[in-house]
Amino acid sequence: MPSEITRSAVMLGGCQCGAVRYALMSEPTHASICHCRMCQKAFGNYFAPLTGVPRQDLVWTKGEPSIFKSSEAVERGFCRDCGTPLTFAYVERDRITVSIGSLDDPSRVTPEIQYGIESRLPFFEMLHTLPGERTEDGASPEELRRMASRQHPDHD
Repeated sequence: MPSEITRSAVMLGGCQCGAVRYALMSEPTHASICHCRMCQKAFGNYFAPLTGVPRQDLVWTKGEPSIFKSSEAVERGFCRDCGTPLTFAYVERDRITVSIGSLDDPSRVTPEIQYGIESRLPFFEMLHTLPGERTEDGASPEELRRMASRQHPDHD
């Protein structure tokens, strides 16, 4: 059955370790980033990138997330094994969002709006001006071997 689901899915995703995998059965909409303090804490990051579908269009194909009720209104799903943030949902709404970074191809989704901008960190607007380097630029061959990914590949 999971292979039938993944064949008809619009997008696939999952956690870093592969214990939890999902399929989106419709094109996700209303992609956003949220800067609110709860999302910063939940993602351990400056913001949370999210996009969503109707609840019935999210199918768990392997495992299921653990749920943390971060307020009376919201539940957040995450992998209990590796901690990857996976979902955000208002309890009383028929829509669920997934973390854009947990999609197998996150480049297919472009955020359209920002929320919680009252908590946006002051330096966020200048991040693109910082110098950058590729991972391999500052690492020796031995260090690169030790950094070999153990995460689940971005496919089933």
